[in-house]
Amino acid sequence: MSDQNPSVSARVADGLEQVATKVRELTVDRAAVAITWAAAGLILLTAGIIAIIWLLVGIFRALGTLMGTETAYAVVGLLLILGGAFVWSRRYPQDRPPQQE
Repeated sequence: MSDQNPSVSARVADGLEQVATKVRELTVDRAAVAITWAAAGLILLTAGIIAIIWLLVGIFRALGTLMGTETAYAVVGLLLILGGAFVWSRRYPQDRPPQQE
């Protein structure tokens, strides 16, 4: 046989390889990217929560040194209550007119 006319078995093998490559691109490669982003997101979320906790501890210690422990508890508690009230007010969209298309 000549090199210009590949055999049927070679064409079938190339076709199967192309199909397998396409299936892998649509499934495994996308899943790998999604898993990578999910892991990075969890790491960033954990680091953010730890940073917020350390910030609150730092604020509490600074206020405790300047004003006393009781006042520090009151100020940090007030900050947390105000933050919670803000988040609570954003819980449901209220008084928004319906969007017209």
